[in-house]
Amino acid sequence: MNHRDKLKALLGLAALPLAGRVAAQDFPVPGKAIRVVVGFPAGGGTDLQARQVVQRLGPLLNNAPIVIDNKPGAGTMLAAMEVQKAAPDGHTLLYTPSSTLAQLPHTLAVVKYDPFKDFTPVSLGALGPLVLVLHKSIPAQSVRELVAYCKAHPGQINYVSQGIGTSSHMYGEIFARQAGIDIVHVPYKGANDVAKDFITGRVHMQFASSSAAVALAKTGEVRMLAVVSAKRSPLFPDLPTMGEQGVSGVDIDSWVGWFGPAGMAPSTVKRLNEAINQVLKLPQLREEYKQGGAEAQGSTPEQFAGIVHGTYDQWGSMLQKIGFTKL
Repeated sequence: MNHRDKLKALLGLAALPLAGRVAAQDFPVPGKAIRVVVGFPAGGGTDLQARQVVQRLGPLLNNAPIVIDNKPGAGTMLAAMEVQKAAPDGHTLLYTPSSTLAQLPHTLAVVKYDPFKDFTPVSLGALGPLVLVLHKSIPAQSVRELVAYCKAHPGQINYVSQGIGTSSHMYGEIFARQAGIDIVHVPYKGANDVAKDFITGRVHMQFASSSAAVALAKTGEVRMLAVVSAKRSPLFPDLPTMGEQGVSGVDIDSWVGWFGPAGMAPSTVKRLNEAINQVLKLPQLREEYKQGGAEAQGSTPEQFAGIVHGTYDQWGSMLQKIGFTKL
């Protein structure tokens, strides 16, 4: 059973039974805003997903005001640390990709949080594979052709990431080692800057989030070559995996999820989980996610905790296999 199938097994039918309304409890505190921290600038795919949920969430939480707090930087670590130190009252949440808690602790020595002791899993939000995208100026129509081109032009092709130690960086490292190619890493701070440089051709390739890949492809300057997953994604059914194109090990599924600080009351976690899942079941929301390159999901807190542990273990195993040491 591959990792994606394991995710589905953990999720059951990926549709948590919910009542028509969320039962009233002590949370939220009347008049107190709920803050959702996102480790990316406004306008990016993860930010948009959070906003699409938040705009529908208030009525399910006693019409509590809910605000997005964008805290980009350090590959989402700044956002995570902001939530790590917050009061565990349910009024500060983190919406973040799998790399924040499942991958960065393996790759960066400066990570100051424990992914399991310092956070409370609330719900899986979405699945969306990373996608290898390539600027049209590079004459390669497949991963095999790209590998051949890189071998013929060592050190001349660059790949960009969202920062040192992030998934997009690590997949570039793994790709280079597994394929035996010499490519240059160029870290960026935000997807908007990456998009601008793709258009001008300064950027050659990237392991981009599915939402970013969709946006980049729409510019006409970039082609999508492969998905980073164990099997093809329903979002991109005609796009082969890296493994199908001869590069093994680039196949850990990516997700985005909802977390709170450690120590949250079970009743608060339950209230938030039920409300978030109720929104994620809405057909319009699911279509919005699909158009943006993501599969809206949902889970119990327990299922999500299992997914986090599974992805964390996968990253640890892969990085150990290639002999990677923390930066």
